[in-house]
Amino acid sequence: MDTSSSSSSEGHNSPDTIFEADTPRTPLAVRRALQLLRSDDPDFRLQAARDIRRLTKTSQRCRRQLAEAVGPLVSMLRVDSPELLEPALLALLNLAVKDEKNKINIVEAGALEPIISFLRSQNWNLREYATASLLTLSASTVNKPIISASGAIPLLVEILRDGSPQAKADAVMALSNLSTYSDNLSIIVETNPVPYIVNLLKACKKSSKTAEKCCALIESLVGFDEGRTVLTSEEGGVLAVVEVLENGNLQSREHAVGALLTMCESDRCKYREPILGEGVIPGLLELTVQGTPKSQLKARTLLQLLRESPYPRSEIQPDTLENIVCNLISQIDGDDQSGKAKKMLAEMVQVSMEQSLRHLQQRALVCTPSDLPISNCASEVHSK
Repeated sequence: MDTSSSSSSEGHNSPDTIFEADTPRTPLAVRRALQLLRSDDPDFRLQAARDIRRLTKTSQRCRRQLAEAVGPLVSMLRVDSPELLEPALLALLNLAVKDEKNKINIVEAGALEPIISFLRSQNWNLREYATASLLTLSASTVNKPIISASGAIPLLVEILRDGSPQAKADAVMALSNLSTYSDNLSIIVETNPVPYIVNLLKACKKSSKTAEKCCALIESLVGFDEGRTVLTSEEGGVLAVVEVLENGNLQSREHAVGALLTMCESDRCKYREPILGEGVIPGLLELTVQGTPKSQLKARTLLQLLRESPYPRSEIQPDTLENIVCNLISQIDGDDQSGKAKKMLAEMVQVSMEQSLRHLQQRALVCTPSDLPISNCASEVHSK
């Protein structure tokens, strides 16, 4: 629709003058925003971007109804008009949230080139919004290889190093999203992001979503020798992971124990002492009972690798958790850590017994001898 004549005859202060009710089933505000977006008047388009941002902030329905706004908004990102950039970018960001189709359409419409250029901008707000946009767009499986091919990864690592606290958190989440596409991992490793991830992990709350994504990314990166080497050489690197293992949310703790297990499995002789030296045993003991099923298995496996001899004595008499931990405690220097581990072991055994008994009571069945809980092996508890 050509709106130039109506806008010129009525002036630039009345965006309602270009509205037409050409789609009655679409909400009035949505139709009005789309009409304004088609205008040649920059003021009308600016208002449209602001309206679209507002309408799509919390409404999934509006995101679907405003899908056709993607192309015009991407075009606004290419206009040499700073006052249009941020509203257009924020409108696209809200259109992409929780909408896979819009995510893909935004990339297909050519948004990546201007968004990536914004990562180099001297305007820190624009940098932050661009980082948030890449976080959202990178949640799409289809977009992951395209974003990587566009050269975004090194720039995201630069944001992780130098950005604002919010931009750093968004950057690590975007990198974590991109890392789930296997071909991207080697590119991420080459940018050497581990020191910046560790710094962010040290600074953030260990139970936060940021800590979760940091540990998820570390778990992936320590699958490479370069990632393991940098993590252990970075001051407080292993300790930061251990702290998440102790104090993170359930998913964070699963990633943390997974990262430590990957390291120990890759080269037990090299990484056993750095891991043991950070007091990991109490946290691992707790995970054997209170972690996710994956965390419980990984924690027990890591405990077996950390003891002096990682191999069970026999299949007939496999090591119990108590035997493994007692073996570990005998190798620990320092009364404080040893005492804490012993106390934690006793508590875990008690928790194991209580949980097993509750489980049996809930089943309300007559127990046979094989059903009875084993009091000295906390890792046998499966209920959670």
